[in-house]
Amino acid sequence: MATLPSNAVPPATSIEDVQARADSRQLPINKVGIKDVYHPVRVKDRSSGEQHTIANFNMYVALPHNFKGTHMSRFVEVLHRNEREISVESFRDILVEMTEKLDAQSGHIEMDFPYFVMKKAPASGVESLMNYDASLIGELHHGKAELWLKVVVAATSLCPCSKSISKYGAHNQRSHITIKARVDGHMWLEELIDIAESEASCEVYGILKRADEKYVTERAYDNPKFVEDIVRDVAVRLNKEERVRAYVVEAENFESIHNHSAYALIEKDKD
Repeated sequence: MATLPSNAVPPATSIEDVQARADSRQLPINKVGIKDVYHPVRVKDRSSGEQHTIANFNMYVALPHNFKGTHMSRFVEVLHRNEREISVESFRDILVEMTEKLDAQSGHIEMDFPYFVMKKAPASGVESLMNYDASLIGELHHGKAELWLKVVVAATSLCPCSKSISKYGAHNQRSHITIKARVDGHMWLEELIDIAESEASCEVYGILKRADEKYVTERAYDNPKFVEDIVRDVAVRLNKEERVRAYVVEAENFESIHNHSAYALIEKDKD
């Protein structure tokens, strides 16, 4: 009978599946999986159809108390099966596929990626790309999927107090407005970006000519807002949006006259 060389790999059928061993500690794990996996994706956008970008994935499933471990390679297999055009709808399919492939009752995927929107300057009309931090977040529990959209939008905020007490001028700063929304139905990332930008003191742009700089300076001065104003105004808009079933709105002002940030948050579940 032929024998295998000492350095040969035995047939796969003879290799024990250690992850499938029973565990006696009686402790289920809420999330187990992989983090910081980069993968090229094609994301649908409102204006040009799709964007080619690189996404960072975190992928988890729940592990029952009686299993020792999960199969980490299967998470990557789901991503590498083929190049995907990612939308809210296809993202849901990936979430379901991952959870089924791992034989889990619940799953969780976070997909973070840079997202670009072509913007026109307000006076000159010159076009430039603006980048935003965007995320798709999916959770699946016992067959029910929840999808979240998240955007981080840079904007300008101008202090109402500074304007009120000063003879001339008012301090202003860069602000980050973050919207995380659980959506029911199709919604473009650009729609959340539009809401955030329209409720700031003023938008920011990639390119500004002198006429544009005059516009944004005066626009912010005429539209002063605290972080409290920003999150409330954004929340009012989201309350009117039927496709948004829950949300978290944050505003952080990177203060120009203080060595700290100003911050506010509102969260609501309409259901």
